[in-house]
Parts: sequence; structure tokens; C-alpha cells
Amino acid sequence: MTIKTILTEPNKILRQVSIPVTKVGKEEKILMNDMLETMYDANGIGLAAIQIGVPKRIIVMDISNKDKEKKPMYFVNPIIKNKNSDHATYEEGCLSVPNQFAEINRPSTCEVEYLDYNGDKKVLKASGLLATCIQHEMDHLEGILFIDYLSKLKKMMIVKKLSKQKNKVDRIVV
Repeated sequence: MTIKTILTEPNKILRQVSIPVTKVGKEEKILMNDMLETMYDANGIGLAAIQIGVPKRIIVMDISNKDKEKKPMYFVNPIIKNKNSDHATYEEGCLSVPNQFAEINRPSTCEVEYLDYNGDKKVLKASGLLATCIQHEMDHLEGILFIDYLSKLKKMMIVKKLSKQKNKVDRIVV
């Protein structure tokens, strides 16, 4: 497994709409393994393939407690079938928007249809943090970041801050 570089905002690639996977083969499994390793290395709970520059409709997640056994989840070509009209608010962050957090209001439950790691069709009814994480990661597949739900001013301030961080030259004191 290989740890990949996670793209950060602002980056045009993050705004691309990901393309469906035709079949879950060896290449897709290697990608999912690399994504999972990258996500764990970055202390994240979810990662979409586009975040490492691969515009495929693939998501990996693990919302298990860090101190307990890992429970990775793989979603290929996920589609949300149903969303609850009740909403829940979570403070969200994103590996592609480092060190920035905001309260985002999303449907509290959802039902997602997808292919698993082996290409088998599955349906999952998710609630709570899992539902929020699925919706957050699926937004990535459409080129949407959680900051897009914020006011223009808040979003602009975050993007400006991230741009400045990207443009800083590494300094070495000798």
C-alpha cells in the first residue's frame, strides 16, 4: 500500500465531477487500499478518490473509535436513494481543507446503494455520524466541499487562508 498526497483547496481537481467505475477490478482494489492507508495516515475518517487526484466514484471510510479495531468501509459508485427530512448538525472538517471546521446541517439518515470492495451490490441505511460522513464524501464526487455550504464571506476567508498556507516557502534555518 502507498500513502498518496491529499490535494488541498484551492485546487481545480477537487472541483471535478468523478466518473463511475465500470467494474471493481485489481486496479480499483489497489486504489482503495492506498486510499485507506492515506486516510489513516492523515487521521481522517473518510476519503474520496478525487482527493488524491483520481476522478473515480470511490470512497473509503472508517468511523470506528481510534482505540478499537479498524472497520474500513468501501463505497464504489455510491448513490443516495433516500434522505431523511430530519437534519443533524455536526462540526465537519476535511482533509482537503486542513485545520478548518464548521457546523454543517445535513439529513440525519440516508440510504445508500453501492458496490463494495469485491464489487458486490449493497444497500446501507446510515444514521448519525455515518450518514454525515457518507454525504460529505459523496459531495466530493460532485466537486463539492463542505465550505460550499458556508456563507460567501466565511468560504472566501477560509480559501484565502489556505492559499496563503500553500504559497509559503519552506524555510530552513542553518
